[in-house]
Amino acid sequence: MTETHIKILFFVGLLAVLGGIHIVLPDFYRTVWDLSMSGNMEGTIEYLRSFGVWAIAVSMVIDIVINIVGFLPSIFISTANGVLFGIGTGTIVSWLAETIGVIISFFFMRTLFRHKARQIIEKSRMLSKLDEYSTLKAMIIARAVPYSPNGLVTALGALSHISYRDYAVGCLIGKLPSVAVEVVVGHDLVMLEDNSMRLTILVIVVAVVYGGLWYWNRRRKAKKVLNKIKEDLNDEKGRS
Repeated sequence: MTETHIKILFFVGLLAVLGGIHIVLPDFYRTVWDLSMSGNMEGTIEYLRSFGVWAIAVSMVIDIVINIVGFLPSIFISTANGVLFGIGTGTIVSWLAETIGVIISFFFMRTLFRHKARQIIEKSRMLSKLDEYSTLKAMIIARAVPYSPNGLVTALGALSHISYRDYAVGCLIGKLPSVAVEVVVGHDLVMLEDNSMRLTILVIVVAVVYGGLWYWNRRRKAKKVLNKIKEDLNDEKGRS
């Protein structure tokens, strides 16, 4: 079986699953859209609870669909998962679902919607940074940032030279810390009265860690530029 046949089977299978969801739950996509755009946390929790033992599965499907689309906010479902299933289970559910969603979205953008991916990047003025997202390490870092725009990172990855394997592994590793932060922050904001101290400590720790990483990365890039300038000057002196 060729790679083209595998892609065709994947598309057909995915469309069959999405179509099957619509047949079983005719109002599913409309409800997801409404909840996502409104950020109705109580409505989201009640909607998931209405599925009983299937709540986790439905939550994962919602999260996957949101991340396939790319432009819908997913924080509402991450928060609902933390409140409804607990921080531990909520983090795992959100992490796996978001990872699956951005991998499928990457597949679509690289194979069918490359022009759309380029438009997304051009609008964000990040076209010049495309090559920075071509490595496993870069993708891990990009996905590890909480509340980062999933659609933009996916588009950058789709147009870069990163392999499917490195992209998938990078998302799997990077998504864990970012999703964990989003779930805990969302959970503690909803239940602020009982978790205000933990939320304060978490925000401080996250600010210090990510701020430190940003500063280190900025210094590293500045040092590379400086070393390049020195090399060019030395080469110029050598030629003269």
